[in-house]
Amino acid sequence: MAFATLNLSVKPEVEGFFDEVSNTICYLVKDPTSNACAILDSVLDIDYAAGRITYESADRLIAEIQEHQLTLEWIIETHVHADHLSAAPYIQQKLGGKIGVGARIKEIQHTFGKIFNEGTEFQRDGSQFDALFEDGDTYTIGNMTAFVIATPGHTPACMVHVIGNAAFAGDTLFMPDSGSARSDFPGGDAGQLYDSIQKVLTLPDEMRLFICHDYGPDGRAIAWESTIGEQRTDNIHVGSGQTREEFIQFRTQRDAQLAMPKLIIPSLQVNMRAGEIPRDENGAPMLKVPINGL
Repeated sequence: MAFATLNLSVKPEVEGFFDEVSNTICYLVKDPTSNACAILDSVLDIDYAAGRITYESADRLIAEIQEHQLTLEWIIETHVHADHLSAAPYIQQKLGGKIGVGARIKEIQHTFGKIFNEGTEFQRDGSQFDALFEDGDTYTIGNMTAFVIATPGHTPACMVHVIGNAAFAGDTLFMPDSGSARSDFPGGDAGQLYDSIQKVLTLPDEMRLFICHDYGPDGRAIAWESTIGEQRTDNIHVGSGQTREEFIQFRTQRDAQLAMPKLIIPSLQVNMRAGEIPRDENGAPMLKVPINGL
């Protein structure tokens, strides 16, 4: 596959922020030739048992941006996360920037709007976001041109964002010794995930690849950066020539053994709203728990 806007000579400055509760890595990506930056996959802190929201993780990012006098241009969601809440609107209120997500968010809003019994006031057109990306779309961060690759399979709206010599994989790929994400959520599809991964692996070998989650298998230290070349040869789920049929069989059997993410119920309600917490008829923030809905 040809990527017309690919420019490996552009080397964005990338800083990862690891959240221990959700094993999420959020990224601050800076244009080396200007003060412009972007955030990918921010985290909002929640004590679900206590029903309490706090902002420590987001405040770390905000402090870093303010300390270096950066201008936040984009707050990107690689997909609608099921394991952590997005802090996008909180960060936007403090620093500005546009919130962007894959255009197929509308499918997710339709699916989970029904599951959570949302009323007609919940818009299912993606209008909660500032930008809805289609496959191949581009946007700018300072002097850098970023482009997006649609990578459905984990969720319909998954996208890999390529910024210079760095690609941000969301949950499409994990570190090589961890493989790939599950595909059994509503709208997921193991065959589509395999096809999406093969598309990503056509990027150049030297392309840096940053992943959204890591769990430190076998006790190794948490890590979040590999390369396309390493993924192509060493990824335990798709490297070294695993076939589509082998992947589907493995992924289906593996997913059937996995428990639901602990924060899936609050995460989906919040993230399909671009990080806004839903409210009840009195305007108070309130989450629902569908029974036997997932």
